[in-house]
Amino acid sequence: MARDLIYRYDGSFEGLLCCVFESYARREIPSGILSPAADQTTLLPEREIETDPEKAARVLRSVPRRLGPRAAGFLRRAYLTCLAEKEKRILLFLRLGYRKGPAVMEMLADPAVNALWKAVNFLERETHLLEGFLRFSDFGGALAAEIEPKNFVLPLLAPHFCARLPEEKFLILDRTHGMAAVYRPRELSVIPADGLGLPDPDEREFRARELWRLYYRTAEVRGRHNPVCRQSHLPKRYWRCMTEFCADLRAEPAPPGIRSGVGLIGGS
Repeated sequence: MARDLIYRYDGSFEGLLCCVFESYARREIPSGILSPAADQTTLLPEREIETDPEKAARVLRSVPRRLGPRAAGFLRRAYLTCLAEKEKRILLFLRLGYRKGPAVMEMLADPAVNALWKAVNFLERETHLLEGFLRFSDFGGALAAEIEPKNFVLPLLAPHFCARLPEEKFLILDRTHGMAAVYRPRELSVIPADGLGLPDPDEREFRARELWRLYYRTAEVRGRHNPVCRQSHLPKRYWRCMTEFCADLRAEPAPPGIRSGVGLIGGS
C-alpha cells in the first residue's frame, strides 16, 4: 500500500484528517504529508488534498469509537507538537489503531506511537512551564506577553490565563508560529499575527519593570547561587521573553546579574 507519493494539505487539523480519509479511500500510504509551512522540496509526485469538513468529521467521529475515548484528545495534542513528520506518524498511528483498537494507546514499542507519546509529553511539559514563565506587561489597560515555544502551545496555554484573569483583556503573542491568543472577557480567539509586535512600554509600565528587575536582582541568597540548577529549572531559551532577564530599550543595560539570570525563579 505504500507509495512514492507526497500529500500536500492546507496545514489545518481538518485538512490532516482529510489526508487520512484519502489514504483509506485510495488504499495508499503516502511517503510524506506536507503542510504549507514545510520548507521542503521533493522529486516525488504530489497530490493536493482538499479540506472537506464532512470527510474530516467522519474521520474524527471514528476515532473515539474505534480507538477509545482518550484517542481524540491525544490526536489533537499530537497535531500541536513540533515533532518532525508528525502528519505521517499520525496517519500511521490511526491506521494501526483502526486495526488494534483502544490497545494502540499502550503500544509504545511501535515507532509511530512511541514518537507521538514523547512529543505530546514534551508539548504538555512546555505548556506547564509557560504557565509560570509567561510575563504580562500593561499596555493602556490591556495585558500582553510574548513567548517563543517550540510547540504550538497557545490552544492549551490560553485557557489557563482565561481562568486566572477572567475579567481582563490580554494578548499572548507566539513569535515562533506567528499566532496570537486574544482574550476579551468570556471571548477567546487564536488568530494569525505575522509581523505583529508589541509597542514600547509607557512610563508606568517602565517603572513596574524596573521594580520587578530590582526584586529579582536582590532576592537571591548569594551563598546558594547555583547556575546549573537554575538552568535545569528554567532553560535559557525562555529567558528572551521574561522581564527579569531583558534590559528595556529605554533603560540602561541590565546589571550582569540580570543578564546571567541571577536570582529567584518566580512564576508569573
